[in-house]
Amino acid sequence: MNPDASTIAAGAPIEVDLTPIAEGQDIKVFWRGKPIYISHRTKKQVEEAQKTPLKDLPDPQTDQQRTKPGHEQWLVVVGICTHLGCIPIAHEGSYNGFFCPCHGSVYDTSGRIRQGPAPTNLPVPPYAFLTDTKIQIG
Repeated sequence: MNPDASTIAAGAPIEVDLTPIAEGQDIKVFWRGKPIYISHRTKKQVEEAQKTPLKDLPDPQTDQQRTKPGHEQWLVVVGICTHLGCIPIAHEGSYNGFFCPCHGSVYDTSGRIRQGPAPTNLPVPPYAFLTDTKIQIG
């Protein structure tokens, strides 16, 4: 009784099991035809993202605004560069977050723009934790 592919493509919520994602790893899933990166961040990545001064960010947002309370190790972002719509590469760039090879935009491990022409952070899609190991996107 799962929805068919056309319903999912039109925007039906999807559920993602986080269990197989190791710490320091990320996966890419698709929701509404868009790539969604789900990153299982290390404690060090979370700490660095949380201590970044807002004055250093072109589009100021705290890490806490981009994650869910109690689940700070999980980052969920739309994997489309906010400059011209290219797909950034995870675990790349000088902040070990995301790097867009098309025009050089660099995002940190919280998906916040740090360098390059992108005007804003990678968007956070609507999502919720159904359990500690399962999320629903959409």
